[in-house]
Amino acid sequence: MTFILAIDQGTTSTRAILFDEKMQAVGSAQQEFTQHFPQAGWVEHDPEDLWRTTLDVCRKVMAEQGVKAGDIAGIGITNQRETTVVWDRHTGAPIHNAIVWQDRRTSAICEELRSAGHEDSVRQKTGLLLDPYFSGTKLKWILDTVPDARARAEAGDLLFGTVDSFLIWRLTGGASHVTDATNAARTLMYDIRKGRWSSEICGFLGVPRDMLPEVRDCAADFGTTKEEFLGGEIAILGVAGDQQAATIGQACFQPGMMKSTYGTGCFALLNTGDTPVVSQNRMLTTIAYQLDGAPTYALEGSIFIAGAAVQWLRDGLGIIANASETGDLAMQADPGQDVILVPAFTGLGAPYWKPDCRGGMFGLTRGSGPAEFARAALQSVAYQTCDLWEAMRADWDGDTQVTLRVDGGMSASDWTMQSLSDLLGAAVDRPVMQETTALGAAWLAGMRAGVYPDQAGFAETWALDRQFTPQMEADVRDAAYARWKRAVEAVIGV
Repeated sequence: MTFILAIDQGTTSTRAILFDEKMQAVGSAQQEFTQHFPQAGWVEHDPEDLWRTTLDVCRKVMAEQGVKAGDIAGIGITNQRETTVVWDRHTGAPIHNAIVWQDRRTSAICEELRSAGHEDSVRQKTGLLLDPYFSGTKLKWILDTVPDARARAEAGDLLFGTVDSFLIWRLTGGASHVTDATNAARTLMYDIRKGRWSSEICGFLGVPRDMLPEVRDCAADFGTTKEEFLGGEIAILGVAGDQQAATIGQACFQPGMMKSTYGTGCFALLNTGDTPVVSQNRMLTTIAYQLDGAPTYALEGSIFIAGAAVQWLRDGLGIIANASETGDLAMQADPGQDVILVPAFTGLGAPYWKPDCRGGMFGLTRGSGPAEFARAALQSVAYQTCDLWEAMRADWDGDTQVTLRVDGGMSASDWTMQSLSDLLGAAVDRPVMQETTALGAAWLAGMRAGVYPDQAGFAETWALDRQFTPQMEADVRDAAYARWKRAVEAVIGV
């Protein structure tokens, strides 16, 4: 039996999943790690935690399934995107904690660059906006702030990478400093049209080019693991940022296909084919995947808080013990109350891009309690998806009707997905295979290894679990969405 090992390094935990020759998950291991919040709006990870948990979960799932390194045809890696790591080229030691994609500390840097007139150039080259979300300003902050960092970088002693690059560098014993096109496209420094790092952007960010990894296709040779880590040498053959990996795992290979992943945040990607569509509604233009040197582009909308709103109910308010309770609690909410949560705990993402606004709760009465809070938290995810849906459909001028496929932890909640369909006024397709992010990474590696089928063959394996269709009257939907828009205007105006 031949296996593919998928590493899914996420924002709150690291997982390893073994897939067999039929692309079925046969075993998994998961480990959470500590989140660090040094100041309001700052979010960090210890890179050593990311490395340690990656090794631990890979070793655990291999041991539990009795799989040796020689049984694994390849490794696929998918990772939290934009999270920024800088480490010593010679020792591998990080010089600072990883600055997480949610972190907002570089708002002032973004404003300075915007005032200097750089935003149009950044958007044209990278498809992104000047926002703290992306890696480039995080890297600039590290170089400007950590003692001697800039001098060491200019001397060639420091390396930069997103989490995939850091893990690959460690797994290969420093032999490979590489990334894939999807992760590069999220750094604010990669020209997605020319397929190379932008000297202009690196120049005004003050980033030495020697720090940056080599960019490869999503399915490529990324190096080989050192025997000491997993008991033998294993080729790393697939890499994609988590949202792009989910797009691949959902087989969204045709223009007009859209996936929405509900994890800590929510991220929707709409395949636009070989054309990078410039959004008129503050969506991002990005690379969905790159195979055989040819990029496929997407429009992307990013929501910073989705599942994190449920975590807030659990950890911040203490009104649930487990996330799985939220749907049942929401069903008990008083239908006569219209409580709305705008979960701008770390600012608002697309289409607003307001990093400094904060959340708010509206429509509270003396009768508002845990059930109403639970419903508001779940509906906030649907409302934010509506914002993305409306913006993307306005930007997309293709003839194909948009098909929406969902995945991620929250997609398992029937109540939440029905609410999403109701508020979108559109069908929502949930697949049988829920592990679409890991599956996408596994397919890239397995296809490269010759174990799995090509794109067309893989797309034929996608199977529907359930389709949710709208049950809400149009006038009720419109009134609810209007309340949401007023609530967003209110938190922006504070």
